[in-house]
Amino acid sequence: MIVDALLKQDRDNAGKPAVIDPVATLTYRNLTGLAVVMHDFVRRESDARGVGLLLPSGGAFVGAMFGTLWAGRFAVPLNFLLSPPELADIARDAGIDLILSTHHFDKTTETLPVRTVCIEDLPIKRRLLLTRLRPRPKVPTIDPEALAVLLYTSGTSGAPKGVELSSRNLLSNCDAVIDAADLRADDRFLCVLPPFHVFGLTANVLIPVVRGLAVHAIPRFSPPAVFRAINSFKPTVLMAIPSMYGALLRHKSAASDSFTGFHLLVSGGEPLPDRIAEAFRDRFGVHLLEGYGLTETSPVISLNAPRAHRRGSVGKPLTNLAIRLVGEDGREMPVGSDGEIKIRGPGVMRGYHHRPQDTEAVIDADGWFATGDIGRFDDDGFLFITGRKKEMMIVGGENVFPREIESVLEQHAAVEEAAVVGVPDDSRGEVPLAFVILKPDCHATDPELRSFAREQLAGYKVPRRVRVVDELPRNPTGKVAKRRLREIALTENDVAE
Repeated sequence: MIVDALLKQDRDNAGKPAVIDPVATLTYRNLTGLAVVMHDFVRRESDARGVGLLLPSGGAFVGAMFGTLWAGRFAVPLNFLLSPPELADIARDAGIDLILSTHHFDKTTETLPVRTVCIEDLPIKRRLLLTRLRPRPKVPTIDPEALAVLLYTSGTSGAPKGVELSSRNLLSNCDAVIDAADLRADDRFLCVLPPFHVFGLTANVLIPVVRGLAVHAIPRFSPPAVFRAINSFKPTVLMAIPSMYGALLRHKSAASDSFTGFHLLVSGGEPLPDRIAEAFRDRFGVHLLEGYGLTETSPVISLNAPRAHRRGSVGKPLTNLAIRLVGEDGREMPVGSDGEIKIRGPGVMRGYHHRPQDTEAVIDADGWFATGDIGRFDDDGFLFITGRKKEMMIVGGENVFPREIESVLEQHAAVEEAAVVGVPDDSRGEVPLAFVILKPDCHATDPELRSFAREQLAGYKVPRRVRVVDELPRNPTGKVAKRRLREIALTENDVAE
């Protein structure tokens, strides 16, 4: 069980720092005591099977999550970027009757149909002293396949779905990532990801505890805070999304040797643009290693590692899972050919909460999970993501993947970011439509950008139109909301002429 990982570190590394945040530094002994306090509170105050956690990254979240699991309940990390109505829907779907939060989110929680208790209002210090005077509560015997964490997907393709992850799902992924990434006994993590996202939960909460490592948590990402933490904490591992690395690049006062002490710099959550990878290498002299995963796979599927990495790929699959690429006819595709990525292994979710039909639609009778992503393997076993099945366009009978077009447009000197969607066309069925954000003080026109794309793409892949916009719609985790872009194009009649 997940709690056993914490208890092992309490035995082996009691005085070692576990979580450092702006409020406190918790050793593994302190963290275990905080988990006991939260265990007692949850057992006393909640009758539901699950407990909501509306907390930023830091010791409070880690203690609350382990305490919830210790109490025999499942944890429901809640996205604090969502609106109250969205959170209310999730709370009802999860069936929770208690949310552990902080006064920072009072405006969000005041209208929720669930009792909210703020960590600041609990007598934690006094109860921590009491935990030293009495035996620890017994860790319940729980089926490793039972629900441990319920995470809600961002909903880019529809309403958020609760992804049920078990202890076996999460711990198997932690073990495989620790092995693939060559994590060392003296590594120190810098946490900038929110814990409501599976990337942040696994990378910055579970893996450090399983390995007995220290984490410096920054509750709210900002480049100055990151560079201050680098100077004071001397971290060696950072896992972040591309936009965060982009923001770090724009911090003009950052020293060129800021990242030389890092053992591992991983980019995930969305595709890593070449411009960010190359700029990071040129300015800081280090490589960003891209990985790939989904909430439904706990999350990591593949990872570029320090010992084996290839730019443009998402690395090699973890050793504890099977992966195959399947064509439209259901047959497995050979090396070098595109196919839908299907996964089977201990990290694949139990299913979608209260959605058996949705579960059956993505996990077949043999346990293969259909990711909806399109990829290909090279001769050395590195995986490349070439598109997403649901975003795929069929232009005049030809398959076109938005990411390929976006990558080309982002190579233009004036383009900061690009997003491509398919829109209806009477003669071709669909055609690509591109939205781009330009870099500061740069200028580019629709004809210029289409001409640039035409130099690198087949004619049917060239966007029929390129719209320059100030910003792109995004979901709460920062990904471009393609569904919303498509709605905008249709509402404004921005279709091919």
